[in-house]
Amino acid sequence: MSDKKINLTLNIWRQNSATEKGNFEKFEVSVSPHDSILEVLDELNNNLEREDKIPVTFESDCREGICGTCGFVISGRPHGPLTKTATCQLHMRNFSDGEVLYLEPFKATAFPILKDLAVDREGFDKIQQAGGYISFNTGSAPDANAIPISKEIANLSLDAAECIGCGACVAACKNSSAMLFVSAKVSQFALLPQGQAERYDRVDAMVTVMDEEGFGSCTNTYACEAECPKGISVSNIARMNRDFMKSTISS
Repeated sequence: MSDKKINLTLNIWRQNSATEKGNFEKFEVSVSPHDSILEVLDELNNNLEREDKIPVTFESDCREGICGTCGFVISGRPHGPLTKTATCQLHMRNFSDGEVLYLEPFKATAFPILKDLAVDREGFDKIQQAGGYISFNTGSAPDANAIPISKEIANLSLDAAECIGCGACVAACKNSSAMLFVSAKVSQFALLPQGQAERYDRVDAMVTVMDEEGFGSCTNTYACEAECPKGISVSNIARMNRDFMKSTISS
C-alpha cells in the first residue's frame, strides 16, 4: 500500500450551538492514506491549536466501530461513502487525491447541534431508559442450556443487538425517524423468551418516548438500513409495529 500523501479539501460545518447560525469553513490538508478521518481531524485540531485557533468539535470514543459516538455526515452520507462502516473506520485510502469533502453533523430536530460536528443524542438515551432492558431478579447464573433457543432466533436477536445507537438512521431519513433504532432495541428482547413478560409494555413505552422526543414517522424508503453501519434490517420495524399494535389493543 502506498504511503504517498493525499491532498484533500475539507469543508467542515462550524456552529457554536443549536440556536446560532452555522457555516462551512474550508481547510486544506495533506494526509496519509492509512489515517482514519478522525485521525485527520485530530491532526487538523493540533495545527489549529498551534495557531491559537478554535479546534473543530467532534465526538469519538472507542474508534473501533462499537460505541457509535463518532458519527457525522461525509459528503452527503452518514458515516461516509462505504457501506456498513462507521465514521471512525473510514480511512483516507478510500478518497482520491484532490477530492473535496463536506463534513456536517447529523441534522435532525431531535438531535440539536451542540457544536460543529457534535450533536445531542440524549433522545436515544431516554428511549432506552423507557424500556430497553429486562427487569427481573437474576439470582445466580442459570445453566446455559436451561432455556432452549433456536439458532435462527438467537441470530436474529444478536443481529438486532448489534445496533450501536449512532443515529445514522435518523440522519438518513427525510422524516428524521428513529424507527430502526427503536425497533432494534425492542426486537433484541422481543425475540427471546426472557423478554416476553414485558414485551408489549416495553414497545409501548419506547415508542411513546420516541414520539415525545420529536422523531418523525417511518418513510419506508429503507434509507436507514442502507446507511446503518451495522446493517440493521428494516424487518425489525415490521416486528415492532406488530407488537405496538398488539400493545394498543390489549391496553
